[in-house]
Amino acid sequence: MNKISTIERCIKRIQDVYGNNPDNLEDYTKQDSIILNIQRACEASIDLAMHIVAGKKLGLPQSSRDAFDLLVAADLLSAELASKLKAMVGFRNIAVHDYQSVNLDIVRQIIEKHLKDFKLFTKEVMGILDL
Repeated sequence: MNKISTIERCIKRIQDVYGNNPDNLEDYTKQDSIILNIQRACEASIDLAMHIVAGKKLGLPQSSRDAFDLLVAADLLSAELASKLKAMVGFRNIAVHDYQSVNLDIVRQIIEKHLKDFKLFTKEVMGILDL
C-alpha cells in the first residue's frame, strides 16, 4: 500500500538527516526536513487508520485521533500503540499550526524513541489488510 511506503520513506529520511546526532537539530534545514517528515508519517498513519475504519465500517471518527480509538474498540490495534500515535497527531498539529512553539527536545525523543511506533503501526496495518 502506498501509505505504508510513504511512512517507511519518511522514517528513512528522518534517520538519514538526524544521523544519530542531536546536534543536527540545531541546523534549521535539517530541523525542517525532520519535522516535515514526522508530519508526513503522521498524516499517512491517519490516512491508513481512516481507510481501515471506513473499509471495516467501524464508525465515523470525529477527529484524526478518533480513528485510532475505533481501531482499538474493534480489537485491531493495541491501546498502547494507539495512545502513542494519538500523541504523534498532537505533535503534528503543533508543527502544522504553531511551528514556532515546536520543542526540539520532543522532536529528539520522537526520533530516538518513537519512530518505531510508526513501524509497528505499519506492521499491524499489513496484518489487518492481509498484505
